[in-house]
Amino acid sequence: MLGHVSVSATTEFGRAPAPVLIHADVAEMARAAADQAASVLRTAVEDRGVAHAMFATGNSQLAFVEALVTHTPDVPWSDVVVFHMDEYVGIGPDHPAGFQRWIRERIVMPAAPRAAHYVDGLGDPARACARYAELLADHPLDLCCLGIGENGHLAFNDPGVADFDDPVDVKVVELEPACRQQQVNEGHFPHVGSVPSRAITVTIPALVRAAQVMAIVPEQRKAEPVHTALTGPVTTRCPASVLRTLPNVTIHLEQESARLLPR
Repeated sequence: MLGHVSVSATTEFGRAPAPVLIHADVAEMARAAADQAASVLRTAVEDRGVAHAMFATGNSQLAFVEALVTHTPDVPWSDVVVFHMDEYVGIGPDHPAGFQRWIRERIVMPAAPRAAHYVDGLGDPARACARYAELLADHPLDLCCLGIGENGHLAFNDPGVADFDDPVDVKVVELEPACRQQQVNEGHFPHVGSVPSRAITVTIPALVRAAQVMAIVPEQRKAEPVHTALTGPVTTRCPASVLRTLPNVTIHLEQESARLLPR
């Protein structure tokens, strides 16, 4: 088991290309990740006048996003173009569980970035995929901030549909039961039957193509997928396992999400 880390300390796990930083608690993890994200955005704006950033949604990202938007100085939001990773098929921009609404309320409204491009859950899914893939091609990502799902997924790339060599950047997927149950457990839907069975997702190659990828993974419920991703085989049975093989990835954990890792 991982030993105690003092309140002000951060430790590093493993020898993989991707550094794994284990922080004392969620607040420290959020601050450290926000500082890193802000630095990436500032560098991109200094170099090219604009930064392209993609953000995950969901409860696990709340502390990080609040730290970045509310408590981190000198983030050049007016020169940042924002993207998100996924949306349910059939969910509109104002649905309480929609990810477009999550991004709009937690990043776009308070931070006022230069622009925000949303995955369209309404209308024809194939067209929505093609449109978003074109936007990503036109806006190479400087930063991708993602989480790890309880089934090891990245965005909505569940084990059954994940492909490390996916030929497309955006696709429609069937959500597996564990993924849909996670949405219920987080309070977004009343029961599994109310969770849409399909979603549009940015694929794994498109996510990790960003110049800098940050995985922000708090909470005890993520301890098992974190352990599998960092110590098990690199396989689409745990899509997040690909992260540890990549030199452009930093993985931010805290005591609870890292509790199953070897010392």
